[in-house]
Amino acid sequence: MDAGAAPTDLARLLPPSVCVLGLGLIGGSLARAAGPFLPVSGWSPSPATRDAAAADGLAVAASLPAALRAAVAQDALVVLAAPVTSFPELLRAVDEHAPTVRLTDVASIKAVVAEQVDALAPRARFIGAHPRAGTAHSGWAAGDPRLFDGAAWVTCLTEESEPADWSAVAALALAVGSRVVPAEAAAHDSAVARISHLPHVMALALAQVGAQGGALALALAASSFADGTRVAGTRPELIRAMCEGNRDALVEALDDALGLMGVARGSLASTGSLRKLTEGGHAARGEFEARAAGLEPMTLTGDDLIEQLLAVGSAGGYVTGLRGTTDDLRIDVQYPDRD
Repeated sequence: MDAGAAPTDLARLLPPSVCVLGLGLIGGSLARAAGPFLPVSGWSPSPATRDAAAADGLAVAASLPAALRAAVAQDALVVLAAPVTSFPELLRAVDEHAPTVRLTDVASIKAVVAEQVDALAPRARFIGAHPRAGTAHSGWAAGDPRLFDGAAWVTCLTEESEPADWSAVAALALAVGSRVVPAEAAAHDSAVARISHLPHVMALALAQVGAQGGALALALAASSFADGTRVAGTRPELIRAMCEGNRDALVEALDDALGLMGVARGSLASTGSLRKLTEGGHAARGEFEARAAGLEPMTLTGDDLIEQLLAVGSAGGYVTGLRGTTDDLRIDVQYPDRD
């Protein structure tokens, strides 16, 4: 995949190249999306995937060590895009072949990954990340360069994070069409348990309840059932890795959901009313649809950028652009108007 011109405002902040380890839906989509403006290489443990990606023009390494050695030579940003269950093996290889490389990931759980990086590749310049994009499909063939358009791309920060390392990841996310949401790893995991992992669990349950209704129920199923069960089509091993890796936060979210369903069930059985659930759910959906209201543009500068970024993310804001250089960084954000 030949590199073209980088987006003007981001050109000085983008990494020189990108090395994607794992070429499924997310990794393959990122390789395709970044290919027009950056040199992109990749690797997959699957020979068939490597062959398919190479046939589509991606520079594919023959082995994981070769991919990492090339990443060092090219000063590449290495992206862990394989299933999270393979991260320990990948991180050991990073520590052996590219110990101080700039490193990010696309996993849907963040605290566990950060702990693994600290233990297995402690010298890597790591910024955890999670693009909030995907489909129920998987594999290289499912990749789409437009997958990240308009998506939230979480970047996880700590007091030790370097703005220069963060800006390389953020610039890449912005360049492929995302909005960047800074967050702490634990806060991210608590949030996604409620808006991603819980919906996967509920979709699996809803799909089974529908199937238990027999042939007539499935024949009558329309958009509400199809929309509500879409993510149940995801490969079970991927759902398990995502949800089981965030067990504590997901259990808490499940308790809240079961509490609401229990109250609704009791009310329906005793009084015939679902008023509390329907009105509360409708109001909550309205909050979701109005989430962008009241956001105002502002620019972050100064020596405490990490603290400022975390404040933006925790308030529901996000990064829209980067300007300047790593030594004089200007960060454009949308932030809630406090007036």
